[in-house]
Amino acid sequence: MEYRRLGKSGLQVSALSFGSWVTFGSQVGDDVAENCMKLAYDNGVNFFDNAEAYASGNAEIVMGKILKKMGWNRSTFVVSSKVYWGGKLPNQIGLSKKHVVECCNNALIRMQVDYLDLFFCHRPDKNTPMEETVRAMNNLITQGKILYWGTSEWSAQEIMEAYSVARQFNLVPPTMEQPQYNLFFRDRVEVEYHKLYSEIGLGTTVWSPLASGLLTGKYIDVLPTDTRIDRPGMEWLKNLIAGEENKWKHEKVKRLKNISNDLGVSLADFCIAWTLKNPHVSTAILGASKLEQLKETIKSLDVLPLMTTEIMERVEGIMENKPKMPAY
Repeated sequence: MEYRRLGKSGLQVSALSFGSWVTFGSQVGDDVAENCMKLAYDNGVNFFDNAEAYASGNAEIVMGKILKKMGWNRSTFVVSSKVYWGGKLPNQIGLSKKHVVECCNNALIRMQVDYLDLFFCHRPDKNTPMEETVRAMNNLITQGKILYWGTSEWSAQEIMEAYSVARQFNLVPPTMEQPQYNLFFRDRVEVEYHKLYSEIGLGTTVWSPLASGLLTGKYIDVLPTDTRIDRPGMEWLKNLIAGEENKWKHEKVKRLKNISNDLGVSLADFCIAWTLKNPHVSTAILGASKLEQLKETIKSLDVLPLMTTEIMERVEGIMENKPKMPAY
């Protein structure tokens, strides 16, 4: 396993991490979740991602039980949660001080840990003053309940506003951002955040490196019947993958598969390795509904040395979506 610093912080996270989104507490059994976490940990993964919104808190409960059962030394793993969607009532959503504090306390109870290593603002909240949110995060750090705080799917402008507020009032600024990043979704990580890497030392814990399964190649010709897209509540994912508007993506995937075949590796591993090739990616979050899936994608680091300049250029020739850097 390769370990990378989370931005300019001293924290080292595994280049591959494991997340519980749409699986833990809802789509897979607790035994599958346990086996996946154990496999990840045994292969050097030290970061496990979660959120209050995942399965309405049940994902945190499942992960907490596994952590308790495994008995891993607390210094050997990093866990996260995210705050924004905690319920339907007024103070159960957003980034008010009340909800930020209550979400953190609930996550500690559900995951059975004394502190969260990473705590993310899951989305920006235009109804809460930025200073209130930044102060709430700073207070949690001071109290020892979280170690680092960050954002998820915030614009560069919003991240800079939070950073400026923190500096103005001598508070702890955000350390990391959790954006979507894959071959189909590139602009934010490669262009919008470009200055933030050097100016504030932003780290990234990117999600969906396989574009919700599109980049695995298993949906190219037909939709298999033994995957999560056929489970209750996953109609949105089925529409994303099989929708008419995504036919052009399947054509790109077919051509990408030719490259991975030439290299003798799976398309999934190839696309994850492409994501990790970006030096500004601190870690790429893997997900799995089956142990076999994780056994496959955990090998993607082995593909990284194969991502030569020639291979990267072949990818760009297929994708034709390389973002253009603005002229500052």
